[in-house]
Amino acid sequence: MQPASRIMEGADEAPLLSLRAITKTYGAVEALKGVDIDVHAGEVLAICGDNGAGKSSLIRIVSGAQEPTGGTIALRGEPIRLRSPQDALQRGVATIYQDLALAPRLSIAQNVFLGSELTRPVLGLPFARLLDKRRMAEEARGYLQRLAIDVADMTTPVERLSGGQRQAVAIGRALRWDAELIIMDEPTAALGVKETAQVLDLIRRLRAEGRTVILISHNMADVVSVATRVVILKSGRKVTEEPTVGLDADTLAHMVMTGKKP
Repeated sequence: MQPASRIMEGADEAPLLSLRAITKTYGAVEALKGVDIDVHAGEVLAICGDNGAGKSSLIRIVSGAQEPTGGTIALRGEPIRLRSPQDALQRGVATIYQDLALAPRLSIAQNVFLGSELTRPVLGLPFARLLDKRRMAEEARGYLQRLAIDVADMTTPVERLSGGQRQAVAIGRALRWDAELIIMDEPTAALGVKETAQVLDLIRRLRAEGRTVILISHNMADVVSVATRVVILKSGRKVTEEPTVGLDADTLAHMVMTGKKP
């Protein structure tokens, strides 16, 4: 995987992620009907649409949770199949779902390293290893500091954190995997004004670090605040695609409802 510092250099080259003629059917239901989307390195691409527009199906496909019924996916210009979320992670694609998939009773450090724990050898026992809790705490603190989140004690259970801090822990885990593309599903849902602002700032920091973000959101004010471009889905089809420069929340809401600018 290329370092984050080099991601922005390729912004004018081939798209980081290309979806072509993506379809998804569930029995007789067509959730996606030939969707084409390009995601460019270093951008924040928002995907919007009403319930039933196909957003969830699209994200499950890009995250590796489901395979498309038809169409092709290319990552960095290479055709790929994403067979599982682990497969996507290994290719640099991480998904942060609305429920965050955090273990509330485990510590911050344990959540950041969940599934990829660091270990150290036991003196005199070459085949025995123990969790390296000190190193995990130090590295977890480093990931959160990159996001301007200061939590003194990395042993604090996640259930004691605010909503914005929990988002930061989930993002920290994506940074631990060195994810180049981070998908965020409704990251500000059920958050207050202060915590929403904190999460939006986290997204800005990811972009400033050279990461690419796909943002799924029903909050049009959030979208115009942080996204560089928006794709709108309606009834399983892409109906419009626009840069967010010059858009306001009301205009974007109209576009979601009608599929076109007022």
